[in-house]
Amino acid sequence: MNERMAARGPDGSGDWVSSDGRVAFTHRRLAIIDLSPRGAQPMLSADNAIAITFNGEIYNYQELRAELEQKGHVFRTETDTEVLLQLYVDRGPAMVEALRGMFAFALWDARSRSLLLARDSLGIKPLYYADDGWTLRFASQAKALLAGGAVSREPDPAGIVGFHLFGSVPEPFTVWRSIRALPAGTTLTVDATGPHAPVPYYQVAASLQRRATEPACDPAAARAKLRAAVHESVRYHLVADVPVAVFLSAGLDSGALLGTMAELGVRDITAVTLAFEEFRGTPNDEAPLAADVAARYGARHIVHTVDRAEFERDLPAIVEAMDLPTIDGVNTWFVAKAAREAGIKVALSGLGADECFGGYPSFADLPRAVRFLRPFHFMPGVGALLRGALSTGIRLGAGWHPKAAGLFQYGGDWAGAYLLRRAVYMPWELGSLLEPDLAAEGMRRLGPVGRIGAQLKAGRPLGAFDRVSALETALYMRNQLLRDADWAGMAHSIEIRVPYVDPFFLAALPPGEILDAVDAKAAVADIPSPPLPESIRHRAKTGFTTPVGQWLHAAAGMREDVSLSTASRAWARHVWRAGWPEMALT
Repeated sequence: MNERMAARGPDGSGDWVSSDGRVAFTHRRLAIIDLSPRGAQPMLSADNAIAITFNGEIYNYQELRAELEQKGHVFRTETDTEVLLQLYVDRGPAMVEALRGMFAFALWDARSRSLLLARDSLGIKPLYYADDGWTLRFASQAKALLAGGAVSREPDPAGIVGFHLFGSVPEPFTVWRSIRALPAGTTLTVDATGPHAPVPYYQVAASLQRRATEPACDPAAARAKLRAAVHESVRYHLVADVPVAVFLSAGLDSGALLGTMAELGVRDITAVTLAFEEFRGTPNDEAPLAADVAARYGARHIVHTVDRAEFERDLPAIVEAMDLPTIDGVNTWFVAKAAREAGIKVALSGLGADECFGGYPSFADLPRAVRFLRPFHFMPGVGALLRGALSTGIRLGAGWHPKAAGLFQYGGDWAGAYLLRRAVYMPWELGSLLEPDLAAEGMRRLGPVGRIGAQLKAGRPLGAFDRVSALETALYMRNQLLRDADWAGMAHSIEIRVPYVDPFFLAALPPGEILDAVDAKAAVADIPSPPLPESIRHRAKTGFTTPVGQWLHAAAGMREDVSLSTASRAWARHVWRAGWPEMALT
């Protein structure tokens, strides 16, 4: 298991086994805070009663350490890992609520003979576990559990169906029945009776609901609050004993991070931009505008240009590094590769800003769909009947997208509309992709519409902006974007930090309806001083895309001017066949 995760921690490796041989930890180290040997893991408390193996960073560890020292705790290292050990002694499992950072850790308490597994609030760092009734195993990668040789590879229909619906596998499922993801924002305790159920300590919708109850503020105050929140989050995310770089696109979000870093006094910043040969001279080319932003804030600018030949050379390694199948992550693979070649260990990313500030089309599309199609939601059977009729028309060559058939069946409520918006394949298409029995069982166990709807439970109903924000944060960002950033970054030993993905940051923002009213996405341009240039402000949003669809279609002798949706489907099929060919494909 340790060897399978070597890229996650090339700076050191360690093992610990309890005196009775019943518990064992292994760890790979990527040294970022306290680079000395004292920071090695697994780490033990001074009395050897508590052991920990920890992946991630705790950005407020210095504040927590000062509080603990005031209570009489004595520290032997300068690490955030030891802060976790001492904080557990002080607060027990409730410690997780005080942590600002990204983390997955396992902590063995010999006094109570119990194991605590914990994962950060928003799911930046992964944690997988398998329990066969005799032994519980856990790791930062599902494939590391398989590498140990004692975990079953039996496929899980729910995870397989989830991938084909969403382009990623929704937690807690994986594509193997025996392996589960510990859900974001939960802890799990294992004692003599076995593993208990995961206990949530953070929920996105509930957090947005609490924020919505705050007093309203005028537009100027809202923008000032937004600016202050970004500055504070960036300041925390710069905590490191190695230089911190930034992944820079031609968009507002990463540009604001770079500008804020410069404003906070960071010197010798390296900005890494990904470009594609096929995009040269087109609006999708990130490099020219990114160069303008890098120059504006005095950053050293590295541009890595990928062509089809490099993609084809790296493709086997990309699919092998994927812990779970995904239709995304290729862009992060190549920008992390460029960062590693430049000697970088840590980089900030603008991931998560669109979920906070309403940057996706879904913030307009979902409320519109629900408003206009809601009557069909209250007419049982009519939507399905219309879907059958429309599907027939699509099969006969009407020229519509397959999703059009589901408008009346799914578009009238929030969960259904979100499924329609984000799905790669629709439920009624699964029978032609997978074995029918597998598809049926997967749909039954996954329950996609109910699973989506569960993300909106917050006591009182959320407003439209916050509903979309909750769905995109708890589903698309968590299951796809963050997971892709982790596997693709760590495959190159790069720690990707995401200042916009932070529960403390989210809580410090104005309420969602205020963010919507002040056009928070546009206001991001004014966060740094000097603000972002006009060329960035008025650039049409293209997304951080790759020409993968064109490459795959060209390799198959097909036309190259494919739509994003067609490209997603082509990539999904290729990834699945290349990486998981044994799992019941028709």
